[in-house]
Amino acid sequence: MSNENKPSFMLVDGMALLFRAYFATAVTGQFMINSKGIPTNGVYGFVKHFLTAVSSFKPTHVAVCWDMGSKTFRTEMYDGYKANRPDAPVELIPQFDLVKEVVEAFDVPNIGLAGYEADDCIGTIAKSAKEEANVKILTGDKDILQLIEDEISVALLQKGYGNYLVHTKETFFEANGILPRQMIDLKAFMGDTSDNYPGVKGIGEKTALKLLQQYEHIEGVLDNLHQLTKGQRTKIEQDLEMLHLSRQLAEIKCDVPIEYNLNDAILNFNHEKVMDKFAEVEFRGLQRFLDLKELA
Repeated sequence: MSNENKPSFMLVDGMALLFRAYFATAVTGQFMINSKGIPTNGVYGFVKHFLTAVSSFKPTHVAVCWDMGSKTFRTEMYDGYKANRPDAPVELIPQFDLVKEVVEAFDVPNIGLAGYEADDCIGTIAKSAKEEANVKILTGDKDILQLIEDEISVALLQKGYGNYLVHTKETFFEANGILPRQMIDLKAFMGDTSDNYPGVKGIGEKTALKLLQQYEHIEGVLDNLHQLTKGQRTKIEQDLEMLHLSRQLAEIKCDVPIEYNLNDAILNFNHEKVMDKFAEVEFRGLQRFLDLKELA
């Protein structure tokens, strides 16, 4: 099937949209608490991001992936993984279930599996769907860029609504000088402060990029340690174990045991059902986002 005739499948990183929407309004204390006492600011913003992206990219199929709790195979591997993250704000907690209910009202599948992150579900689905669909991943999380291939692109949310930085294999290489897959080894060397693992102490992005451009991957670097500067060699040798562990933490797992069916993700929602849900949650002013693309 030629690329033009393939369905276009948008995989949404639900947490990335929800958190971005929540924090954009929480700073000014606009929690939008409804008559049932439930804050709705994150879900409201999520819907705006979701509908704006549907209108911008016009996917034929959509699914939303979620984290299912903070305990995953990565926390088993490394105690410190994401240990620096504060607990979710109290106003956000009831919105985790509410946002999934709203997604259900659009007849869009919510996908997640305990023990894995949303990224792992996204990676697994993207890799298995790429034969039959052009996949676009909507996220704010640069880690997902490692999944880019010919049939998989990534739309990174920028400031505001409807602003995206879309990366394909070509644009990624132009911007970074490495291939998307090499991002895993890049993070293994430089670590990730937001996920709280150190990589190799003293090796930053600039050095890591240079090493990967020259030697392709971690194995290539280790085979050529004798050619590195004494400082680089010492740092890598001292942190060899953490280098390998960091690579395991950085790599998105693309063989998660989840069931999904592309046909379940066909985007064809019932306008009335969605409006009923909006009324129940007490959302106002979203009608125009629904009208952006007549999907009824």
